[in-house]
Amino acid sequence: MNKTHLLSCLLVFSSLLMPAQAQVVTKKVYNTGKAIEKPLIMSRFIEMQSAREVPDVTFTDTQGGQINLKQFKGKLVLVNLWATWCAPCIKEIPQMENIRQVNKNNDLVVVPISIDEESDKVQAFLERHELGHYQTWLDPKKTIDQVMPADVVPATYVFDGSGNLVGFLRGYLDWGDKEVQPYLEKLTAKYAHR
Repeated sequence: MNKTHLLSCLLVFSSLLMPAQAQVVTKKVYNTGKAIEKPLIMSRFIEMQSAREVPDVTFTDTQGGQINLKQFKGKLVLVNLWATWCAPCIKEIPQMENIRQVNKNNDLVVVPISIDEESDKVQAFLERHELGHYQTWLDPKKTIDQVMPADVVPATYVFDGSGNLVGFLRGYLDWGDKEVQPYLEKLTAKYAHR
């Protein structure tokens, strides 16, 4: 058996042994039109060509209250996935809180969701890092996987004013960069009232 054939057999066999990746089934709702010109800092952000309808899922906050993405009708929603074991997430949390504060009177909402399995330790973690004021939601069972893959943190997903997925960025970003807020304002103008 030659090396190429052996390698092909190994790849096929290993793919059968690997767990299947979660498939997020969504339907296209509308064409988003021409993408907004991005500043360099946002180069890894993907503005989707088609808005996608996503399943309606609910999360809880650290006090047991519930939140649902559909409750933000008429607002651009940034869902920021994070975890206590993620070092870059600690850098993003203050930046995401700043975006939330700067936009509290705008049609933009930041929804942080911790995917920690031991969600009872999240509030203590935030307090230990002097972030106890940071309002986050919890998803220990990773129901977010029904909406988007939760295999990379930090990750930020963007939803239009009707709760359709319109963009995403997986991995760390310096959200405090001066060019981010003007770009978010353009996204808000385009998608908040869709």
